[in-house]
Amino acid sequence: MSNSMTEALSQLASRMPRIVREHEVLRVAGWMPGEDPDAVAHKAAGEVLRWAQRRAGQGLPREAWDGESFELPLPGRDPSAIRLRAGASDLWAFRIHDPDKTVPGRAWTTEVVLGHVPGKAAQFSTRLLVATPEQDFSIDPAVPGFVHQVAERCGLVVGSQAASATPAVYADGEGAEGLIEHLANPGRLLPTIVLTLADGASAPYINAERLAAALTGLAHVALARPDAAWGLTEWLGKRLSVFGGAARVYQPGFEDMADPFAHRLLLSGQLVSVDGVERATRWLRESAAQASVQRTRLGRDVLTFSAIRAAQLEVQQSKLREADASDADQLAAALKRIEALKGEIEDLRTEQSYYIEEFDKERERAGLAEAQAQKSAYRIQQLTDQLTSKGDDPDQEVQLPTGWSEFASWCNENLAGRLVLTPNAHRGTRKPLFQDVETAARSLLWLATEGRDRFRNGGGALANIPILDGAQNAPCGADEFDFDWNSRRFSAEWHIKSGGSTRDPSRCMRIYYCFDQQTQQIIVAEMPAHRRTGAT
Repeated sequence: MSNSMTEALSQLASRMPRIVREHEVLRVAGWMPGEDPDAVAHKAAGEVLRWAQRRAGQGLPREAWDGESFELPLPGRDPSAIRLRAGASDLWAFRIHDPDKTVPGRAWTTEVVLGHVPGKAAQFSTRLLVATPEQDFSIDPAVPGFVHQVAERCGLVVGSQAASATPAVYADGEGAEGLIEHLANPGRLLPTIVLTLADGASAPYINAERLAAALTGLAHVALARPDAAWGLTEWLGKRLSVFGGAARVYQPGFEDMADPFAHRLLLSGQLVSVDGVERATRWLRESAAQASVQRTRLGRDVLTFSAIRAAQLEVQQSKLREADASDADQLAAALKRIEALKGEIEDLRTEQSYYIEEFDKERERAGLAEAQAQKSAYRIQQLTDQLTSKGDDPDQEVQLPTGWSEFASWCNENLAGRLVLTPNAHRGTRKPLFQDVETAARSLLWLATEGRDRFRNGGGALANIPILDGAQNAPCGADEFDFDWNSRRFSAEWHIKSGGSTRDPSRCMRIYYCFDQQTQQIIVAEMPAHRRTGAT
C-alpha cells in the first residue's frame, strides 16, 4: 500500500509545475568621488546603459540617455528606469532581465541605483538576482561588466578603499609595508585575497586578473611577489602570513593578533592541479559574493528598484490628490503603487529567507565543528596521557617565547586544545608594561598542564599555591568578574599573580582565568596587567 501511494504521489509531483525561486547572488555598494556628484552619477549611468543595450539587442529610447524614466517592453528583458527627484536629492534606478543562455528556466535580474543627496558624494549600488526552478543550482558568481567600467572610468570606493578590476601587485619589502597597511586599514570593508608565487614561478596558480575582474567591488585581489611575501611573513609571522604559491583571504577587521583560522589559507598543495585551482577559484568567488549579501542591508546600503518605484508612485499619488484628479486616475495610481509595494515586500521576503537559511546552515556547521573539536581534544588528551604514563613529557622540548611579539603565536602552537586566550587576553599581550615574558609563559604552561589536570581530576588544593618563584595561583576573590567567550558566559574565578602587593605594571603580573568543563580547556580572560576595577 505504501509503495502504491509513493508511486502515485511521485507521478503527480512529476506533472506539477516546478516552483521558481529567486535568489540574490551578490551586491556591490559604494561611492564615486568627484566634485560634481550629478555629473559623476550621469557618467556612471551611461556605462550601465551601454552594457544594457548590448544585453537588450537593440537601441534604448532617448529618455534613457537623458537620464529620465523609461520602459521598453522586450520579451524576457523589459529594461526600465525610474528618475526620482525629491528636493535636492536625485535618484536613478535601472532594472533589466536576462534569460540564461544555457540553462532553461533560469533568468537573471540586474538592478542598479545611482544618485546623490546634499553633502555627499554620488552613490552607486547594484544587485544581481537569479530566478530558477533548480533545487540545487551552482554558479561561479561574477559582477556584471558595467561594474568594471564604473570602477575604472568613474572611480568606485567601498568604505575607504578603491575597488579595482585589476589586481594590486606588491613586489618588494616596501610593497609589503603597503600591503600590511592595506590589510590593517579599519576602513577596509571588503575581503582581500592575497595570491603568492611558488618557487621559480612567474604567475600564481590562480589567475589574478580574471579573479579581480569577477570580484570587482566584492573583494580586493593582491599579488605578493616573493620579496613582498617574505616581508609580510617577517611582520606577521608564519601563522598569519602567506607565501610559496599559497593564497589567503584576509577578512575586514584584520589585525596582527588575529585568529589565523578566521582568515582562510589555501595551501599551495591544494592549488597544483587544475581541479584544485577550479575548486579554490569557485570557493573564492562564492564566498566573496555571499559576504556581500551578508555585509549589506536593503534600504540602508542598497536600495531596490521596487523601493524606488514605490516612492515614485507615492509622489505621483500625492500630486494627483493635490490636483484633485478624477477618482479613476487616483485609483489607477493607487493600484500601481500596490503592485510596487508587493515587489518591495517580495524583496524583503527573499532577503529574510536567505538569512534564515544561512542561520540554519551556520548553526549546523557550528554544532558539527564543536562536536569534532571535542572529539579531537579528547583524542589528544588520550595520547598525552599515554605518553605521560610511559614517563615521557610531551612539553619537555617546548621553547619559551623570548618576546611579547611572539607570545600569542607560541600559545596557539604549543597550548592548543588545553588553553586558549580570549581576544582581551590577546590584546593584553601586544605591548604590555610587564616585561618578564618568561614568567608569563611558564605560568601559562603550568596552567595548561598541571593546573588543567587538577581541574580535570576534581580540583585538589589550588588556593594560594606557589607555582613558580614569586608566582602563585589563587582565587580572584573580590576581583572575580564575568566575561564572554565563544558565545558563552564565564566567570574568571582564579588568577595567577606575581609581584606581591605592588601595582607597578612593570613588576605586577595577573593572569585571570577559569576552567571550562565542556571543552576541558583553561580560558584566559585577561593578562598580564592587574585588572582595573572600581576598588582599584
